[in-house]
Amino acid sequence: MLPELPFAILLLISYLIGSISTAIIICKMLNLPDPRTQGSNNPGATNVLRIGGKKAAAITLIGDGLKGAIPVLIAHYLAFNMFNITWVVLVVFLGHVYPILFGLKGGKGVATFLGALLALSYLTGFGFIITWVFVAKVLKISSLSALIATALTPIYFYLITNNLASTYVITLICLWIFYTHQSNIKRLLNKQENKIN
Repeated sequence: MLPELPFAILLLISYLIGSISTAIIICKMLNLPDPRTQGSNNPGATNVLRIGGKKAAAITLIGDGLKGAIPVLIAHYLAFNMFNITWVVLVVFLGHVYPILFGLKGGKGVATFLGALLALSYLTGFGFIITWVFVAKVLKISSLSALIATALTPIYFYLITNNLASTYVITLICLWIFYTHQSNIKRLLNKQENKIN
């Protein structure tokens, strides 16, 4: 068995795991340009898709999801309560968005949040995925799909868990995702956002 970790140490570990930029590492391994200097300059799966294709993007997506899930699974194993685990979700998300290992310039956090959400409440995670896929099929815009799924996530989470305190933390993360998507929201309002091919 793993030794029991104090909660503060788990939060620190979660932040450091979140700070590992899958996009930058994968692009370097595949001899692709640094995603911070190409396309949208965002080290995330969507930008990796633009500069490196589907394989590189899929690996980035999986890696970002796993780094979100791993700290949450550790917290479950150590029997922390739901409220504490939602703080783990917040911290690993912040690690991705503001990675100390990469100059505090990270991605927008959707894949990392989704990975953590699936480990926290898989039904909520599936709700996010189903919403994203449905909206993407209808409207053909990835960022709008992510934003709508994000907006609905606190509702799904509360209905599934009936845990109001934890829902507040999940809501904070979702609001932060809207903040990281400011440029996408501006393009959506100006009808300039790219559609899914």
